[in-house]
Amino acid sequence: MISKSINFKNFQFKKKISKKNKSNLDILLNNKNQIINSLSYDYKDACDWKFIKKKLKKKQSFRLIGMGGSILGSRAIHDFFGKKIKKKFYFIDNLSSDSSFSKKKNFTNLIISKSGNTLETISNINILLRKKDKNIFLTENKKSYLYSLASNLKSEIIHHNNFIGGRYSVLSEVGMLPATLMGLNPKKFRQLNNLVKNKKFFDSILFNVESILSLTRKKKFNSILLNYDPTFQNFLEWYKQLVGESLGKKGIGILPVISNMPKDNHSVMQLYLDGFKKNFYTFFFIENSKSNKIKNNNLYNYGFLKNKTINQIILQQKLATEKVFLKKNIPFRTFDIFKRDEKTLGELFIFFILETILLGKALNVNPYDQPSVELIKTETKKKLIK
Repeated sequence: MISKSINFKNFQFKKKISKKNKSNLDILLNNKNQIINSLSYDYKDACDWKFIKKKLKKKQSFRLIGMGGSILGSRAIHDFFGKKIKKKFYFIDNLSSDSSFSKKKNFTNLIISKSGNTLETISNINILLRKKDKNIFLTENKKSYLYSLASNLKSEIIHHNNFIGGRYSVLSEVGMLPATLMGLNPKKFRQLNNLVKNKKFFDSILFNVESILSLTRKKKFNSILLNYDPTFQNFLEWYKQLVGESLGKKGIGILPVISNMPKDNHSVMQLYLDGFKKNFYTFFFIENSKSNKIKNNNLYNYGFLKNKTINQIILQQKLATEKVFLKKNIPFRTFDIFKRDEKTLGELFIFFILETILLGKALNVNPYDQPSVELIKTETKKKLIK
């Protein structure tokens, strides 16, 4: 157990924690940058949550409009808590010619872009925004398209922290403003202050870093994420961006691939078990005590299923898959999650943010930039101007 609500099993091989990686972690935690600060409950937000919550208390329908790290974390939070969230949230996180919404419904729009010049976000709001909607803009305090638009519309502007890139921003205002409107508590997500007392948590991160580095040296660059709970899909979409954008540089990197289980037992599992050996795996399972139970008497020789919940069946499938992986010497680690609360999800965000930054340092790449993506943005703009 790395915490009271997360059971973690590391890769099967033992690795010693290198002094260099331990030193990198110490430097990261002690010389706090703004990203690390945002993981702690004493992070200074650019807005007053109580005031925001009170001001928007009567609003029932929200649209989040953004791309990548501006929206993935919020969507992960929303799906993880599911029915606990009583208000309606809609996520516009891609370009689509079919962006139809009821014209009768009043929306509060949260428009999020660090730069304020994100092409897809600008395109979407020019289709979706209406005069009767309330708009809140979350963007950097500098001249940009969104900042100018917000000023012209006399909309509320919340300043995006200049020093926190999108994929690391989930526990800053970017993720915590939507979380507040969902009825959740931002401070409960920010668990770093408590986790610094948990040696096991940080040892697990360091062992993971050592293990993944060892796997990459063996040319295993594909990180297959075996997801046993559909409500965790968007957390893994957030993780996919975090790893792909942070580490994919200088001709190296780790390719995160989401695999939906147990569905993929009937498609790509054969490849995972007997195909090329360039993959390593992470299992994700969430306990669900409210899962549907099988009560049908027409089970015949499948009577062993009677009174089993769907969650129990999925768990046994996961355990069976882990056993076969062990027999075949396939590298994997496992996260079993037992609670759906802010603390648990906050711990998971923090675990993977720190792990990714440390992997970047160890691979000698800058985990904070994305230079080649900027090239596509520039070329796209050139083509549209023609």
